[in-house]
Amino acid sequence: MNLYILAATEAPVNEFGFWKAMEEGGPVAWSILAVMVIMSVGSFYILFTKLFEQNKVMKQYNGVKNAFWRAPSLKEGATKLEKNSAWRQLADDAVTAQDHHAKMEGAGNEIHFVEEELAHSQDTINQSLSGGLSFLASVGATAPFIGLLGTVIGIYRALINIGIEGSASIDKVAGPVGEALIMTAIGLLVAVPAVLAFNWLQSRNRRINALMTDFSNDIVAFIGSNGAVKPAISAAPAGKAKPAAKPAPAKKA
Repeated sequence: MNLYILAATEAPVNEFGFWKAMEEGGPVAWSILAVMVIMSVGSFYILFTKLFEQNKVMKQYNGVKNAFWRAPSLKEGATKLEKNSAWRQLADDAVTAQDHHAKMEGAGNEIHFVEEELAHSQDTINQSLSGGLSFLASVGATAPFIGLLGTVIGIYRALINIGIEGSASIDKVAGPVGEALIMTAIGLLVAVPAVLAFNWLQSRNRRINALMTDFSNDIVAFIGSNGAVKPAISAAPAGKAKPAAKPAPAKKA
């Protein structure tokens, strides 16, 4: 009886967990983990920087509605927009296109010339807004497979150790194989936020692109009508509206 109790107390204790799996995986496991960390940090960095950039562009659009279309000409309206903004770039390119067309002989229709310049300018802005999104797409597509690679290597090492020990009991198999699956879980944790961020930022970019298209069309209409056609704007600047004047009292007969 005492010998049985002594054997039970001296039985080896199996240690499982994340750090144990990393120790068993060696340099390969640590390298894969480092790649995962870089992917995750890069994804969140792009998410927050692009979100800040998009919010700035949308906020600047209020200046287009409140100040730009109140100016008598495109050149004066462009000076009212914030410098180094997407809207200022579109307005400046439209003014430049007008100037170039006036100096060119046989340049064709002015409206068509301005439309082409605005389309090129809009494509440039869209490329800038889309910068970094390809990294999110790559992370979302490759992170699960990189984690799966770590799992395959972990299972391979676990099976080798099981073969060396000569024991295939469930406690010898479940622990190492379960540890190996940790890398797949990490890959999914990295990939899912990247995919969600990519889709969200893309939808916001499409919204900004639609606003720029409307703005470009309004500029073309303004040029084509010699300033007669412009978007409807409120009669008073942004702020508190002036109270309506009280009607004069009726005169007695």
